Amino acid sequence: MTRSISILGATGSVGASTLDLIRRNRDEWRVVALTANCSAVDLAKLAREFDAEIAVVGDEGCLGDLREALSGSGIDAAGGARALCEAAARPVDLTVAAIVGCAGLAPTMAAIEQGGTIALANKEALVSAGDVMTRAVTQHGATLLPVDSEHNAIFQCLQGNAIEDVARITLTASGGPLRTWSQEQLAATTPAQAVAHPNWDMGAKISVDSATMMNKGLEYIEAHHLFPVGLDRLRIVVHPQSVIHSMVEYRDGSTLAQLGPSDMRVPIASCLAWPQRMDTPLQPLDLPAIGELTFFAPDEQRFPATRLAREAVEAGGAAPAVLNAANEIAVAAFLAGNIPFTRIALSVEAILQQSNLPPAPASLDDVLHVDQAARARAREMLEVA
Repeated sequence: MTRSISILGATGSVGASTLDLIRRNRDEWRVVALTANCSAVDLAKLAREFDAEIAVVGDEGCLGDLREALSGSGIDAAGGARALCEAAARPVDLTVAAIVGCAGLAPTMAAIEQGGTIALANKEALVSAGDVMTRAVTQHGATLLPVDSEHNAIFQCLQGNAIEDVARITLTASGGPLRTWSQEQLAATTPAQAVAHPNWDMGAKISVDSATMMNKGLEYIEAHHLFPVGLDRLRIVVHPQSVIHSMVEYRDGSTLAQLGPSDMRVPIASCLAWPQRMDTPLQPLDLPAIGELTFFAPDEQRFPATRLAREAVEAGGAAPAVLNAANEIAVAAFLAGNIPFTRIALSVEAILQQSNLPPAPASLDDVLHVDQAARARAREMLEVA
C-alpha cells in the first residue's frame, strides 16, 4: 500500500538518508513536499527524481533558481517561511521534520496541527519549545516518532511496555573525539579536531556539540519531553563504541537495549516502517569483531555541558531555549576561530546565570522571541556579529 510523505529539510543529512531508503522502496511511497533552505538545484533534482508535488526553499531569494531548475516538470515551486508552513500542512501519512535550527519550529508546528505522524529530527522543537510542542501534539492528536538514534532506541525499547514500569532510562553518548583529552589539550582544540567524530558522519555544528557533550545535554532535555518518567529517572552514560544507542531499565530489574550500526538510516527506517520493520542496506553488527563494549560516567568537570542542560531543564521556563540559543552562537564563534573550545560551555553558563531570564514561553512566538533575545545577548558577550 502506497503511503504519502513530506520531507522538511530534504537536502540535509537526515533528508538524504530518508530519501536513500525511499529510493530503495520506491513503489511504497508518494512524495508530496520536499523543502530546503536554498540549495535550489539540488532540491529540484530530488523533486524531479521523486516526482514531488511541490518543492519549497525557505530562502525566498532562491525561488527564482528553483523555478528555473523545475521548468517544464509540472512540479510546483514556492519560497519563504510561509510557504514552508503551507507545505508542512499538506496532509500526508508521514512528515519528516528535519529542518535544522529554529527555522524548523513553525513548519513542525504546522505539521503537528494537522494531527498526523511526524518523524522528528529537529532538536529545537523539544529543547526550545518542548512544552508548547507537546501541548500541541496532545491537542491535535498528532504522533511523534523520534529520529535521533538515542531517542529512537528508547522508543523501541518501550514498545509493548508501560511507562509506569520504567525504573530508569539511559542515554548513551560516544564522548566525541576529545573524550580522553586533558583540560590543557581541550583549551587548544582546533575546529578540525572538534569535528572529527570517531563514529558518526555529521555536520560541523552537531559534531562540535558531540565534542562538548552539549549534544547529549540537549538530548536529555528532549528525552524529558518524549518520555515523561521524571528527571530523576534519566541518566547519561558514555559508551565510546556507539553500538548500544540507549537503554530502558524496568522495575523488575530487566534492562532492554537497542543495538545497531552507527548509521542514521537505522532509526529513520524504524520511523518509516513503524509500527512494522523494513529492510536497510546496512551490514549487521559483527559483535566478535567489535570485541568489547565499555561504559563510563560523564566527566562534568572537563565537559560541563551535560550539567548545564540538566540545570536548565530543572529550572524550566525559558532556560532550555536560552541554553540552546546561546550554545548555537558560541559554537559558531568557535568554528569561526573567535573563541577557544573551552569557552563554549563557559559562555552558555554565563548567560544562563543572568538574573533576567524571561518567563516560560506560552506560544511559538514567545519561543522565537526568547531565542532571538538570547542570541543577541550571546553575540554581545562574545563580541561577534
